[in-house]
Amino acid sequence: MSEGFEPKIVGFFCKWCASAGADLAGVSRLRYPANLIPIQVSCSSRIDPQFVLDAFEKGADGVLIGGCHTPNDCHYLTGNFKAFKRYLMTKKLLAEASIEPERLRLEWISATEGRKLAKLVTEFVDYIKKLGPLQG
Repeated sequence: MSEGFEPKIVGFFCKWCASAGADLAGVSRLRYPANLIPIQVSCSSRIDPQFVLDAFEKGADGVLIGGCHTPNDCHYLTGNFKAFKRYLMTKKLLAEASIEPERLRLEWISATEGRKLAKLVTEFVDYIKKLGPLQG
């Protein structure tokens, strides 16, 4: 672990669930690390593996993907299933690019789970701190 290291975490969040959960955490004044840079997407299935690779290339130490709960809670019916398949493929691409696949995490977060989101971000920041900065 690097002394004083504060990781940069990019969060790609589904508009309908995970992003709304982040909004709830904010209006509820729940505390979690300010390391998160949230990016709202229409659906977690729209997160192209290249977006994740670009985030790491531009300085992210970790990437968190948040989507609707499975099964059948996706506003686009099968988006979260597609997101899960892309997530698995992206983990393989990261390994091939010599980036620890553990730096990418996928979670299902509903719009009512502000507490879960705050806890998740806190845990992920702590985990990335233990891994240390991404060596690029």
